[in-house]
Amino acid sequence: MEKELERGGQAYYVYNNVETIIPKMKELKALLPNARFGIAHGQLAEGDLAKVMSAFDRGELDVLIASSIIENGLDLPNVNTMIVEDAPNFGLAQLYQLRGRIGRGDRDAYAYFFYHEQKLAPDARKRLSALLEAARLGSGIDLAMRDMEIRGIGNILGKAQHGRAQAIGLALYSRLLKQAIQEMRGQRTVPLVDVDIDLPISIVIPKNIVYE
Repeated sequence: MEKELERGGQAYYVYNNVETIIPKMKELKALLPNARFGIAHGQLAEGDLAKVMSAFDRGELDVLIASSIIENGLDLPNVNTMIVEDAPNFGLAQLYQLRGRIGRGDRDAYAYFFYHEQKLAPDARKRLSALLEAARLGSGIDLAMRDMEIRGIGNILGKAQHGRAQAIGLALYSRLLKQAIQEMRGQRTVPLVDVDIDLPISIVIPKNIVYE
């Protein structure tokens, strides 16, 4: 953050624990005594939130300590450094959106995602690795597919979240989902009759077990 401030820029410090966000600001102030800090999160009154965001936009603040509220809708080209504390507690889509808040201008941008190496769960490691790989422009769709592989698409029509689309392939899953929705709506569904079977062996299906 010192390097960012030295070049006349601003920084985000993403901290998603509103209850302890003020002590976190005091901690950061001790590290950066010359920086001007502001706080933004969803529990602030609308007027107070608007004031701090306007002050940050005008360059009256150097570092904005914020919750994930900043993941959408901000376009501040002077903010090009971001630190995200406890990054594994965020979803992959959230991290991708947060990273997109910087680098909006013509300067190099730097995003740092902090985590405890010894406490990093396997799925959290996969999310961070996927984020690292999604560096090229337009990689959002690839990241979304990777997110579905990690979390599982789940039971979209119910409360339970389970299931893995890769077990049957996303195309077949989507087709079965569409058919299920049509059945729930009472619409007529057309079963798939023509099926291609491509096996590396010679085999036939006896005609007496084939029903048309």
